[in-house]
Amino acid sequence: MRVLRLLVPLALIALCLWLADGRAVLERLSGLSVGWLIGAVVLLNAVTLLSALRWKLTATALSLPLGAGEAVREYYLAQFVNQTLPGGVLGDAARAMRSRKGGPMRRAAQAVVLERASGQAGMALVSLLGLLLLVVAPHRVLPTASALPVVAWLPMAFLVALLLGAVPLALGRAGGREDGWRLAIREALLRRWPVQGALSVLVALLTVAGFALAARATGSALAPATALLIVPLILTAMLLPASVAGWGWREGAAASLFAMAGPGAEAGIAASIAFGIAMLLSALPGAFFLQRTGHVAGRKAGKIASPSE
Repeated sequence: MRVLRLLVPLALIALCLWLADGRAVLERLSGLSVGWLIGAVVLLNAVTLLSALRWKLTATALSLPLGAGEAVREYYLAQFVNQTLPGGVLGDAARAMRSRKGGPMRRAAQAVVLERASGQAGMALVSLLGLLLLVVAPHRVLPTASALPVVAWLPMAFLVALLLGAVPLALGRAGGREDGWRLAIREALLRRWPVQGALSVLVALLTVAGFALAARATGSALAPATALLIVPLILTAMLLPASVAGWGWREGAAASLFAMAGPGAEAGIAASIAFGIAMLLSALPGAFFLQRTGHVAGRKAGKIASPSE
């Protein structure tokens, strides 16, 4: 299964390059602007820091003690694991286990799941704003909208349905019929919706801006209204299984939506690859924390095994 998750994204990217103009994609990537890419990395690091703060607030609401420094360290660790290993949730599972501190696993899992659900809700709100702009001024959002055949809208419709269904699906799987989950949702999300909403929308907007800067690094300048519509949908494709950090699915969605928006499929693939590189670079601090955590664990094990103890 792990091998499949490695092969699927490679096959999808190869398919995208074959169907689009692969040479044009490589030319865009060879001329990558380092300055714009660094800007994307900076924004994505801000996303990680704000997401860690959102996790801390969620955990605190559930009476789970979590310091700001610990939240940042564990979130970077989770991001690094999610970016480098198949599955996309191993890092989140690890931070849930590590943050329980001997307490009930349910509370730690609730904090992680609800923090993620809050993030998806923020992205859904941004996507709805993009759809509203499409209704009000369609030609400013998608200049080629009137010339598109009906079948061209199917990928967008699928991604919209996936995005809007992600939050209730996550909460449904998390909650079931257990009162503990319903109480957690009320305490962590509903009673703190202004702060949760503000943080999640800000995180979503910074993520969209990070993708727009990655696109700019490859020579594609997205209008703000266009970015608000298509970027959340491109990122939603990363939720599909059988991948590593959304690679492959994201490039396919970007190729389709960039073709609808005007820059072209090859521009979308190049922008998506640049964004994937920016995401990986922004997660690199997690490698430092992983190494440091390993050294600490090794020292503790040595102390336990020491005869003098």
